[in-house]
Amino acid sequence: MHSVALLTASYAKDIERFSLLAESIDTWLTGYTRHYVVVNDEDVPLFAQFASDKRVIVPVSRYLPRWLFAAPSFLQRGNRKVWLSLLSSPVHGWHIQQIVKIAGVLGASEQRVCILDSDNLFFREFDVGQYAGSAKAPLFVTRGAIGAETPLHCLWLRTVDQLLGMPDTPFPADDYVGNALVWDKDSVQAMTDAIKSATGTNWILALCRRKKFSEYLLYGHFVASSPKHLAAHEITEDSIAVSHWDDSRLDRAAIEAMMRAASPRQVALCIQSYSSTSIEDIRDVFRLRSRAPSLAPGDHVGDGAGIEASKMAR
Repeated sequence: MHSVALLTASYAKDIERFSLLAESIDTWLTGYTRHYVVVNDEDVPLFAQFASDKRVIVPVSRYLPRWLFAAPSFLQRGNRKVWLSLLSSPVHGWHIQQIVKIAGVLGASEQRVCILDSDNLFFREFDVGQYAGSAKAPLFVTRGAIGAETPLHCLWLRTVDQLLGMPDTPFPADDYVGNALVWDKDSVQAMTDAIKSATGTNWILALCRRKKFSEYLLYGHFVASSPKHLAAHEITEDSIAVSHWDDSRLDRAAIEAMMRAASPRQVALCIQSYSSTSIEDIRDVFRLRSRAPSLAPGDHVGDGAGIEASKMAR
């Protein structure tokens, strides 16, 4: 078995969602050594409340080169944090989060890392060490999901091809974007080496100069294109997370329905933050589910009285 860590890149605006992720990890997860939480340097004191023997709060600057730094506050654009670069045009916070996921895996002591964004949570017992630490790392894929008519993923894929020095991938192409994904450290190192070889520059600089990419698509496409590294992975089309990718707002009943509809293999829930679903509703459903973990599919997680009791307990 390989050692397994968790890694989350977060920031102040997502602290309520991260708080729920951390609570769910502490409630349901076993089999990991550390949870690395990478946040903006000024957010470290805010996230310090979540530190523990197994959870480490890491300033983002630890993983970034000196030529890449946060812009002074008077140059920031509202809620969109800007990072200045001496070697490329400015980059935004979501670019930095993608970069530090890669750098965080390279800097981890563990061989395998399960990457958890702040809008994930776990609602069932899960031994992530058994899942991620076995001989072959799971590689999640959605076959043929990227078509020429999907502009965003299409653009990401073309950038990934360029970063890795590969010919344009024909459509339809496989997609590797998902939730609670597992990366192998040796494969990440080989991926960054491939970027350096193809672009002739440091991998971080290459990503800053191209910007429009997906870190998950980059890793999956690299592994799938490398017989050596693909042999160290087991392809799976079954996600361990049930996910809501739309921008439609979910009410409490819809959140309950997602959990009830989850297959036995699905242990995590992801409701994207851009859906504007109430974090209070998500928290209430999660905590009621945690108090009644044996609920069978089709049972209700809670009712109005139970919701009020949950609120009083906070």
